[in-house]
Amino acid sequence: MGALSPNAFESRLRSYLFERSEESRALRVGEKETSEQAAIVERYADLFTREQLEALAGAVEAAAAGDERERLYRLHMTCESGVVTAQLAPLQDELQNAELATRVELDGEELSLRAASARMSTLAGYEERETLGPAVWDAAATLNGARLELVRASESLKAELSAEPDPVARNEAQKGISLRELAGVLASVGERSAAAYDALRARWLDRLLGDERAKQPSSYHAAYLFRLTPLAHVYTKGHATEICKATLRNLGCDLDESPNIRTDLEDRPQKSPRPSVIASDPPTVVHLITRPQGGLQDYQDFLHEAGHALHYAGCDPDLSFAFRALSRDYALTEIYSYIVQGIAREPGWHEAHFGLSTEQAAENAEAATFLDVFMFRRYLAKLLFELDFWSRFSSDGGTSDGYAERLTGSTGLGYRSDRYLADMDSGFYSADYLRAWIRSAQLRAYLRETVGDDWWRHAETGAFLRELWREGLRPSSEEMAARIGFDPLDVAPLLAEQTAAG
Repeated sequence: MGALSPNAFESRLRSYLFERSEESRALRVGEKETSEQAAIVERYADLFTREQLEALAGAVEAAAAGDERERLYRLHMTCESGVVTAQLAPLQDELQNAELATRVELDGEELSLRAASARMSTLAGYEERETLGPAVWDAAATLNGARLELVRASESLKAELSAEPDPVARNEAQKGISLRELAGVLASVGERSAAAYDALRARWLDRLLGDERAKQPSSYHAAYLFRLTPLAHVYTKGHATEICKATLRNLGCDLDESPNIRTDLEDRPQKSPRPSVIASDPPTVVHLITRPQGGLQDYQDFLHEAGHALHYAGCDPDLSFAFRALSRDYALTEIYSYIVQGIAREPGWHEAHFGLSTEQAAENAEAATFLDVFMFRRYLAKLLFELDFWSRFSSDGGTSDGYAERLTGSTGLGYRSDRYLADMDSGFYSADYLRAWIRSAQLRAYLRETVGDDWWRHAETGAFLRELWREGLRPSSEEMAARIGFDPLDVAPLLAEQTAAG
């Protein structure tokens, strides 16, 4: 069988990605205990061949500049990724199934790795977390050999197929940016806002971890911090869905009137604690998945994932599949998750929905700000580490050098070096998050100027966002910046937010 035409490839690719997405969803929510991704890949083996890849490369080369060339580029990019996945699917299944099978013992109780990880966010005792944390991370570290094998095999294939041996240069070409320039600009933000962060961190670590905490707590406590468990009596999981839906309705975005968005918000033992949106076939099949545990993070997670879901479900169905479901990176859609999640940093939101005094609402909003600044600094450290990791990968094969030092120094929590593989997303996703931090700060500045300081509760904001969502994944994050009057690397709004936090 010869190569498919680009249009035929796009149509069959849609079916393939739907099946893989639905399989991922079933595993993530605990409906299945073993992964069968390799079987799906095998059924669509005709999509991901060297012949097909060459045919799409030729189509890209022959196309004139513009949307059609970009569509073909994304099809070629996805085919290349599929060739890698087809070869590595057995290794990926083996790793995922090993993770699902890994168990952690706590006080005579055997927990799955996922259940134990979720438990770390709810244990009230400092010493309990100090006991469970090492057990969970020791268990996770037993998978590092398999993780590194997969990283090495994947990188070898990507280098061969792309004819670009430098992983940094390869990712820069796909994203259309300079990763090192981005890192340099953001490192400056991190340095200039360090004093404000240190003051914020000291206040909230004292409040959340108490007098018994170590001067530099370990990152075993990070999940507990993010849950803001001492405030869980205010931010109860029972009211999370109701309040978050009301928040979205204020923007003119009613989830109950969005049949394309399918929510799974239940707490089940084998369900991944990591919230997500799985856009199986945007705009018609979009899954919003969270696992509530109690605390403000339930609300932030819901709002964050709702931003993604509304984006995918709000795209124009007449767009080509490539512009509805395929992107060079995730920097665009993360803008929308951040702007919606950022509502939880507005004191007025806390006052309006939780019956708090103005003073208490401001204090709790500061807690949400602390967590956001913490995550910014964590992802900045991850990007700097990953640039080092991939720059030396060809000579050392992938080591943890600098991981613990960078994350500990940037956040003030103590990180273990053996977390470096479990904490690494593919394709420099850290850079996509960071670009979204820049862009969401720019967008907030734009909305404050055009809508007002209470932009977060006006339908005018929702109307503006819906127009952007209709474009799906076609524009880049950098093109978005130009539309609201900013240079892509203008970090002034981000720096102002980071320094004001202290």
